[in-house]
Amino acid sequence: MDTIEALKWRYAAKKFDDNKIVPQSILDKIIEGFNLTPTSYGLQPLKLIVISNQDLKNELFQHSFNQQQVKTASHLLVICREETINQAFIEDNFELIKSIRETPDEILSPFREFLIKDFNEKTDDEISKWANNQAYLALGNVLTICALEKIDASPMEGFLPHKYDEVLDLKSRKLKSVLVCAIGYRSNDDEFASFKKVRRPLSETIIEIK
Repeated sequence: MDTIEALKWRYAAKKFDDNKIVPQSILDKIIEGFNLTPTSYGLQPLKLIVISNQDLKNELFQHSFNQQQVKTASHLLVICREETINQAFIEDNFELIKSIRETPDEILSPFREFLIKDFNEKTDDEISKWANNQAYLALGNVLTICALEKIDASPMEGFLPHKYDEVLDLKSRKLKSVLVCAIGYRSNDDEFASFKKVRRPLSETIIEIK
């Protein structure tokens, strides 16, 4: 499907057909797209939890303001951020760069030291907000890939992060939940599927400077 047509096709599904399951081959594309998301400084402070267990989806439904898409979705994606982003986390990232690119340490050292100093000077709240922003970048990638693969998706901020953290035992993984995205196939009785897409005209949202 053409990219623009795919984006016109997508909408935030309110109810899924719980008899239809997203094939593993497509799920793998969505997962890899998440992992390929560009993040600030390339630090990737995110992890993705992929849930297909129905009992777990039903439990999380109770902490999602009873939104039907949580329990009727084929899979529930929970985008999480690292609880601690410190010098050790940054140094691990640079070790990964060295192992993949074989970049000499003398080239990496100035940028590494800059990041360590920069993050040491940030408050915990500033780091949390920075990491949360990266989650939205990942969500954008996930939604676009879903649209291209004709998989319906419902991005959600409407959930109780502390309850998700508790149910999924995220503390033991040193993670915090940021966003949720339910994916699957739209139900035939989801009336929102037939609604015309409402967007402001390009003349009001685009400013070209030549």
